[in-house]
Amino acid sequence: MLIYGAGGHAKVVASILSACGEQVLALFDDDWKNVKWPGPTVPVAYNPVLMQNEKLIIAVGNNFMRRQIAGKVAHSFGTAIHPTAIVDHSVRLGQGVVVVHRAVIQADCWIGDHVIVNTAAIVEHECIVGDSAHVGPGAVLCGGVRVGECTLVGAGSVVLPGVEIGRECVIGAGSVVVRDVPNYVKVVGNPARIIY
Repeated sequence: MLIYGAGGHAKVVASILSACGEQVLALFDDDWKNVKWPGPTVPVAYNPVLMQNEKLIIAVGNNFMRRQIAGKVAHSFGTAIHPTAIVDHSVRLGQGVVVVHRAVIQADCWIGDHVIVNTAAIVEHECIVGDSAHVGPGAVLCGGVRVGECTLVGAGSVVLPGVEIGRECVIGAGSVVVRDVPNYVKVVGNPARIIY
């Protein structure tokens, strides 16, 4: 497997791949000259013809950067799911999805392309998570929640059943979202309120 990105999230992805018995064959980063990578793989600039038949994971935590990189990558995308994660057999996963240690994704969910479901996050039944979104560590999406493209659901936040969150939103860490959230806003608190 190939990794694009060499920061902290890339270290997590490399750990997931290792736990799955996968080897990181190449590591790409736009700032490769300044990267200090702990493993034997040496970071290089992205090369679309290098190992063309290998799948790639975009291991960049920033949703907007991940979406942008996905638009310029020529490789096909793989997925990285840690063995301690629980993903129901009925879940539909897009390409490039990363599911981190001890995360749970329940029945009949749809997880879009390049989504991160982070450490110990819970995505309950029939949720839809849009492309390039990020469900933060310990966050809980109750049943039937919809999360828009490029939205960040912050660490430890809870979204109540059936709530719809728009695209490119930020749900502040520890927030409790009790009603729908429009596009392009940040909400924080319990109950969560729009702050901009």
